[in-house]
Amino acid sequence: MASIEVGGLKKYYGNLKAVDGISFSVKKGEVFGLLGPNGAGKTTTIEIMEGLRERDSGDVKILGFDPWKNGYELHKKIGVIPQNFTFFEKTSPKEAINYYADLFDVKVNADIILREVLLEDMANHNFENLSGGQKQKTGLALALVNQPELLFLDEPTTGLDPNARRAIWEVIRRLKAKGKTIILTTHYLDEAQQLSDRVAIMDHGHIVASGTTQEIIHQHGSGERLEMQGKQQLAAYIKENTELQVEYNPLNNLITIPIKKRIDTLAALAAAEQSGLEWNNIQTRQDSLDDVFIKLIQKPLDDQEESKLEPQTNKKRGH
Repeated sequence: MASIEVGGLKKYYGNLKAVDGISFSVKKGEVFGLLGPNGAGKTTTIEIMEGLRERDSGDVKILGFDPWKNGYELHKKIGVIPQNFTFFEKTSPKEAINYYADLFDVKVNADIILREVLLEDMANHNFENLSGGQKQKTGLALALVNQPELLFLDEPTTGLDPNARRAIWEVIRRLKAKGKTIILTTHYLDEAQQLSDRVAIMDHGHIVASGTTQEIIHQHGSGERLEMQGKQQLAAYIKENTELQVEYNPLNNLITIPIKKRIDTLAALAAAEQSGLEWNNIQTRQDSLDDVFIKLIQKPLDDQEESKLEPQTNKKRGH
């Protein structure tokens, strides 16, 4: 069952095709990563799905609702944490949760929500005294007040130290385990690889790759390769004495040999040893999602240009 269905979505700002006919779906209970550089179309896509911006054309169903036409009903069922979340400085996380509960006209147990986001020990501390990670957890707590089926998490760990990032990862994993559907946008490719069941990579308004991270790496990556440090003479010797493809980078003396069969590794090592030349730091590796992302993405627009293309006065909630 799909929580999100997007088909042929388009949004243009004058001659700029911010979102140009993209299609994807997100299954119930799935963590779906929407990735791309600044200006790729992510922000516009997310705002359309949240019911904050009207699309030009295409079909969008979020939990069965049209987000622009049925925004009021939809907003009762989704939770949103924006990038760089902030709140009233003199308000504690527990007070913030009770405040949001009043806004949504729901009854909640603030202690249970704080425990769910691993923030119970800071329940009564003012927001201004929380660390960056604790402030993001507060945002997650508020996103859960209305018991949403679907969560939009926009750059939830930006600017956090490694320990704080991993604490947020743990919260996201716990939410997934409870059956929440999560849309995650992040510039940290390792984060997307760790947390997402599937990802879509956007560039200049198009989806250029989608699937599990392993599927994307397999389809667009360079495959497994052997790497070692050595001089150009060593690279030439291995190439002349084997049938292997050998690449040499003089900037860091890195020799790279694509590995198609297991025996290729043995052949390369045997040739290196027989050469009598110096070599070290041998390793085999495959492309990461980060490597593939760099290969796929063209030059991005200037910083956040996409979000500046339409006057903010034209952006309004669904009704």
